[in-house]
Amino acid sequence: MTLMTKLLRASQSWRLDFALAAGLVGLDVVARLTPHVPNFTPLAASALFAGMMLRSRSLALAVPILAMVLSDLVVGRDEWRTTMVIYAALVLPAALGLWARHFKIPVMAAALVPASSLIFFLSTNFAVWAFSGMYAPTMDGLLRCYVAALPFFQNTLAGDVFWSGVLFGGWWLARSALPAVKARSGQGPYVAAR
Repeated sequence: MTLMTKLLRASQSWRLDFALAAGLVGLDVVARLTPHVPNFTPLAASALFAGMMLRSRSLALAVPILAMVLSDLVVGRDEWRTTMVIYAALVLPAALGLWARHFKIPVMAAALVPASSLIFFLSTNFAVWAFSGMYAPTMDGLLRCYVAALPFFQNTLAGDVFWSGVLFGGWWLARSALPAVKARSGQGPYVAAR
């Protein structure tokens, strides 16, 4: 393989990564800005997907941050400390995806989806308790905060499972269909028998 061929392939793969990242950010922004069940968004699922699929680590970590920044320009935010915890809790699935892709076990994503939901629930509601002033700064206040947030956790978990299924399932279907598409077109290594 010549140097020019290697450079061309690298350029194409980076363009695909940027296109995929832009698509994920776009999906996240649209999902946040259109009417939806509270917390039933693709944000954590797309962050996990980006972490597992994108070649660039920094691009994978940027997906949830860009999605939040762009949609927060419209939605807005109140308390900056809680916002920072939310951003960090949404970057964590991307970091977990980066870590998990070293194992090359597809079922790893299935375990990380509920883990991401639980981490988001625990950390963001702790921030609400600590910074919002809505709850007494006691253990009872923290417990009340978590109990009040349980319906949102249910939506978060359902959304993360659904959107992970859509993203990872769609990726699997696209990869499965690719050899058939190449065989029909007569291009690439999968040439149809005549």
